[in-house]
Amino acid sequence: MGGDLICRLLALIICLSACAGIGLELSTLMNGGASIFGSLWVLMGYFTILTNGLVAVVFGAAAFLGERFDHPRLVAGVAAVMALVGVIFALLLQGLRTLAGATAEANFLLHQLNPVLVVLFWLLFTRKGTLSWRDPLLWALYPLAYALARGAAEGKYAYPFIDVSANGWVGAMSNAVVIALGFVVAAEALVLIDRMLARR
Repeated sequence: MGGDLICRLLALIICLSACAGIGLELSTLMNGGASIFGSLWVLMGYFTILTNGLVAVVFGAAAFLGERFDHPRLVAGVAAVMALVGVIFALLLQGLRTLAGATAEANFLLHQLNPVLVVLFWLLFTRKGTLSWRDPLLWALYPLAYALARGAAEGKYAYPFIDVSANGWVGAMSNAVVIALGFVVAAEALVLIDRMLARR
């Protein structure tokens, strides 16, 4: 990974953007009367929040360590999952809620800006030629595990397309599998791009 100033600055911007988006969502819940622990528990039920939390940690480390942070598979995996966040929002979630104020700002950062910035960072600054065709299968375990584990634990689902009570187990699992397959196909394309850029 390039250790120059622009690389570290972009990593810092991405980290702060993820933190700001999560912070805005947290403050909105707490302003509504929820406790900090209750608010954190609610937010941890959302794939978007968990993934942006991962982004904050990874890119905070990249900004702090610079070229010593040399984990191209990790950054590529995070980029693939963040791209999934952006695509799922655009195709399945956009317009389901009326957003305003801090919630609208958080939504923009977490669902729209950060996926673009993370993928851009991977394209511009991450060392290429390290990915294998098996990596997307490993990356897909994260969204698959999330899809049903939290909802099954407490009987509530953050997203309507994986809601077992509304879709049944077959419908919810089918939706999760379709999304996972689409993710793997897109992530394999990322591996192909990685190899093409490495050859150049």
